[in-house]
Amino acid sequence: MERVTMADVAKEAGVSKSTVSQFLNKRYEYMGEETRRKIQQAITELGYQPNYLARSLKQKRTSMIGIIVANIKHRFSTEVSHAIEEYCYDADIQAIVCNADDDPVKEKKYIEMLMAKQVDGLIIFPTGKNIELYDSMIHAKYPVVFMDRKAGDINLPRIVSNNIESAYQAVEHFVKQGHTRISIVTQSLTITPRAERVEGYKRCLEDYQIDWNEDYVINNPISDLQEELEKMFSSNHPPTALLAGNDRVFLELLKFTKRKEMTIPDDFSLIVFDNIQYAAVSTPAVSTISQPAAEMGRKAAELLLKQIQKEPVEAKEHVYPCELVIRET
Repeated sequence: MERVTMADVAKEAGVSKSTVSQFLNKRYEYMGEETRRKIQQAITELGYQPNYLARSLKQKRTSMIGIIVANIKHRFSTEVSHAIEEYCYDADIQAIVCNADDDPVKEKKYIEMLMAKQVDGLIIFPTGKNIELYDSMIHAKYPVVFMDRKAGDINLPRIVSNNIESAYQAVEHFVKQGHTRISIVTQSLTITPRAERVEGYKRCLEDYQIDWNEDYVINNPISDLQEELEKMFSSNHPPTALLAGNDRVFLELLKFTKRKEMTIPDDFSLIVFDNIQYAAVSTPAVSTISQPAAEMGRKAAELLLKQIQKEPVEAKEHVYPCELVIRET
């Protein structure tokens, strides 16, 4: 089947090729409604498909960006990626989502692959282990935004939550409810958000002159959490309140409590640091620290598109406050 060209559309609509080009690029300022109708009718009748490769070569842009998510299993990551995709869609830009599985080797491969495909920029939830590669992108002035995590002293725009303050607020709520045996459970402290949440936990206990017990602090891989929870709750003085570092830790807690026939909040009070989709309607309703994922995603997309369009963007940290939502746990 012979390919329909822009010239064919112009001939069918009775206009010039440049007018069709302006229509395809949505430059309607000096184009009448009747002309737009004729061009759209010609495109429909002829089945014309724009040659995006030719357009990208001409514009020196592919109108595609990459999102490299550290771990797509986290609800927060999914919400952020959805917000980025929506923002880009409205700007007529396609978003490619890649899942690094918290693996720096996989992350490096995705970064190099997407750059080889000449995507216009990247939004990365960094593993923090590819410092030289991050630096090389900065030196090449390649558009990049970091999301959720920090990586050394890398000098580029970063979108993060106020993890320390939010964890502090959650622990403070426990203290004001009369708890002194307070636990925090996270995955291994290999990334900044987890480390900052533990830091907020410790600061609050220190400020309220409560000795923090290392037996109440679990920072282990998901695969080890059941064993670590077993040890902690089998002690003579188990915690009466617990801050779960994210949604995956929360799921491990649910498995544990079901296996041990424990109930929340009867056996211990709970706050989860993450956006749990059904937190408000579960039984009992789960208390959470909610991050403004959609707002953060839109901001990341906005900053990336500004870089792509050669607009000045300051290489600074954009910190977003979280909301402590107290429910029934």
